[in-house]
Amino acid sequence: MFFNSLSFAFFLPIVFLLYWFVCFKKNSYQNLLLLVASYYFYSFWDYRFLFLLLFSTLLDYFSGIKIGRSTNQKNKKFWLILSIGINLGFLGVFKYYNFFAISFQELLKQVGFEVDILTLNVILPVGISFYTFHGLSYVIDIYYDRIKPETKIVDYSLFVSYFPLLVAGPIERATHLLPQLKVTRKFNYEVAVSGLKQILWGLFKKVVIADQCAVYADDIFNNSINYSGSSLLLGGIFFAFQIYGDFSGYSDIALGTSKLFGIDLLKNFSYPYFSRNIAEFWRRWHISLSSWFRDYLYIPLGGSKVKIWKKIRNVLIIFLVSGFWHGANWTFIFWGLLNALFILPSILMKTNRVFTNVVAEGRSFPSFRELFSMIITFLLAVIAWIFFRSENITDAFEYLKRMIFTVDLFKSSPIAVNDIMPYLTLFILIEWMGRERNFALEKFGIILPRIVRWCFYMFLVYNIYYFSGEEQEFIYFQF
Repeated sequence: MFFNSLSFAFFLPIVFLLYWFVCFKKNSYQNLLLLVASYYFYSFWDYRFLFLLLFSTLLDYFSGIKIGRSTNQKNKKFWLILSIGINLGFLGVFKYYNFFAISFQELLKQVGFEVDILTLNVILPVGISFYTFHGLSYVIDIYYDRIKPETKIVDYSLFVSYFPLLVAGPIERATHLLPQLKVTRKFNYEVAVSGLKQILWGLFKKVVIADQCAVYADDIFNNSINYSGSSLLLGGIFFAFQIYGDFSGYSDIALGTSKLFGIDLLKNFSYPYFSRNIAEFWRRWHISLSSWFRDYLYIPLGGSKVKIWKKIRNVLIIFLVSGFWHGANWTFIFWGLLNALFILPSILMKTNRVFTNVVAEGRSFPSFRELFSMIITFLLAVIAWIFFRSENITDAFEYLKRMIFTVDLFKSSPIAVNDIMPYLTLFILIEWMGRERNFALEKFGIILPRIVRWCFYMFLVYNIYYFSGEEQEFIYFQF
C-alpha cells in the first residue's frame, strides 16, 4: 500500500477513528490496533513476506530477552551473534546473493574460467533493510546495557513494524520509540493539524515534484547519447530533486501520519540542499541512517579520534557500507566512495563541524559566500547522484564525460522544462522560507490572513490531484 494511493486514503481515516474512538482508554488497545493495521498495511505489498517480518521480530524479541537475562558474557555474546548473523543472513540472501554470485562469475571469466553459478529468482522484500536495522540496533543496545529488553511482545512487534516507518523508514531507535508505546496517548489537536500539514507537503513533494522531475530525468538518462551537456546537467539536477522529493516526501508523510496517533518519529531530513559542505549535507540527508552508521559502526571503529590513516579507513568503510546498503550494484558502492572522497578533506582538516547552524539563520537571504558554498555542495551531490541513478559504472562515466566536455554545455536545452520549472521554483522558495522549522509548512504563512493560507493549501491539494495518475512507487522501497 503506497502513501500516495487511494487505498491508503481509506485506510488511514479508518485506523484513526478506531484508534481515538474505540481504543483510547488503554495504550495496550492502541498498540494492538496499530500492530494489526501495520501487518495489514504490509500485506498489501505481498502477504507471503509477512512470515519473514514475523520471524525477524520474534528472533530479536527472544534474543533481546536472552541477552538481558544472561549473567554469563559468553551467553550474551552468543545470542547477540545469533541475532545479528541470522538477520544479516536473510538480508544477504534476498538483497546481495545474486550480486556476489554474478560478480564472482565475472571475475572467473576474466581469468579464463567459464562457469554457471546458481542465482536466485526472488524479489526483494520491501522494507527489509529498514526493519532489519530496527532489530539490530535493539539487540546491540541491550547487549551494551543501554536499554532493558522489552517483555511485551505486542509493544516490541509494533516498534519493528509500525506502518508509517515500516517500508522506508525513518530507522527508529528503541530508546526513542518504545517509551512512547508504553503510555496511553492523548489526542492533541495542534499536533494532529501539524501532522496533516506535513502529510500535505509530503504528498506535494512526491506527486508534484518527484514524479514530474522523474519524467524528465528518466528521459535524459535513458537517452543521454542524444542530449547536449546542458541537458545532461539538467538531467542530474532533475534526478537530485526527484530523489529528494520522493524520499523526504515519504518521510514527511510518515512523520505526519504518526503525529495523528500521538507518536513522534525521528526527523529524517533537514533541508540537505541548503548545506554549505558535504559534511553538513550528510548531517541533513537520511539522518536516521547516517546516525545509525555513526553510532553502530563509525564510533566503534574509533571514529575520528584515531590516527590519520585510521580516520581515512573509517570514513571509507562508513560510506562504502552506506552505498552497499542502498543496493547490490557497483554504482551504489562507487556513489559511497565518491561521497567519502568529497568529505575526507573536511574530516582531515577538522572543518566537518563548522556548519552546525541553519544557513542564513534569522535572515531572508544568504551571503554571497553562503550561496556559493551551497551551489558547489549541490553540484557535488548532483555528480554523485549520477552514479546512483545510472545502470552501471560505464554509463555513469560516459554521462559525466558528455556533460562536462560537450562544447554546448551552456546552450539552451532542447527539452521542454517550462511545465516543471514554476513548481520547482515554488518548492525551493517554500523550503527556503521554512528551513528553520521541522518541515517547510510547519509555520508557513503564520502572519498571513487565514483565507490566504487556506487558498495556498487548496492550491497544493489541487495540484496533487491534477498530477495524480498511475500510482508511482517510492524509490526507497527497493532498498
